[in-house]
Amino acid sequence: MSNLTVAVLAPPDYSKDLGKKGTASDITSYNLKKGDATVTFIEPTRYPEKLSSLFYAVSLSDRIVLVVNEINAAFGECVLMLQCADKSSGYLILKNYISPDQIAPLIKGTVLEHYEVLEEDMVGLREKMLEISVRQTAHMKAHEAAAKGAVPVDAHFNVKGVGVVVLGSVAQGMIKKHDTLKVLPTTKTAQIRSIQKHDEDADTAITGDRVGLALKNIESEDLDRGFVLTNDPTIRFSTTVTGKAQLVKYWPAALKEGMVLYAGHWMQFLPTRLEKTVVDGDWRMPTLTLTMEKELIYPPGARIVLHYLEGGKLRVVGSLILE
Repeated sequence: MSNLTVAVLAPPDYSKDLGKKGTASDITSYNLKKGDATVTFIEPTRYPEKLSSLFYAVSLSDRIVLVVNEINAAFGECVLMLQCADKSSGYLILKNYISPDQIAPLIKGTVLEHYEVLEEDMVGLREKMLEISVRQTAHMKAHEAAAKGAVPVDAHFNVKGVGVVVLGSVAQGMIKKHDTLKVLPTTKTAQIRSIQKHDEDADTAITGDRVGLALKNIESEDLDRGFVLTNDPTIRFSTTVTGKAQLVKYWPAALKEGMVLYAGHWMQFLPTRLEKTVVDGDWRMPTLTLTMEKELIYPPGARIVLHYLEGGKLRVVGSLILE
């Protein structure tokens, strides 16, 4: 079974004509299945009120569908988020007589410059995403099978007769039934009792698969959203990280030490204090050291999206590539 995760940045419930509604929280999933191909459409339910809702939807996705009803602050913020998250595969659906020429100057030099403009055709969009799902999974199976897996936790709960169940997406590599995984950032481990993908049992899951994992040797209260289940020894966790930043072109001034930012990675959106900033030339490309109360969990060379929630309209700061 193959899966493609698509972030749909659109008016609420836009995806109800794309798939069957699934889990709903600050992000809502809609599931589409045809034969062995599946697509998970994810909407940022609490956006624009909660910027973290937009980040989570974008972070989880392989593809983006951005529906442009009007050119406003939310459109601009979505462009900045997609640029900082480096989401280069996507589609634009333009409504209310907005033309490609109108938005071309606004997305020039960003990842969206190469997004394909689609007509609003729900049947056609479903078929297109299913076709990409099949193609992508063939590629993933060839390249991901040997790699160790990592699953950031989206939700966790107890199911009577089953035990602890975790919902999430495989961020990288492969996991298998009966694997024993570390539960980072804790010292605990958990064994996979079973894997479900779109309500069907599976023996394995690879990058991009949306999974429900029944676990042994762990309690629900031992888990939290953003924790990572992994057998990959290279995955790190720390309360202090350093990396090279790239600030968005609209950011008005150099970042100051002591600022409180929010670091987004996988299913984490953590408050962090800017401990140290080093500028060598361009102030929009500083080297930053961040400290947090909770550990940030990440693979080597991870891309972090930086947010600032105290500054009014401009809330996406830039990206940070960790050392």
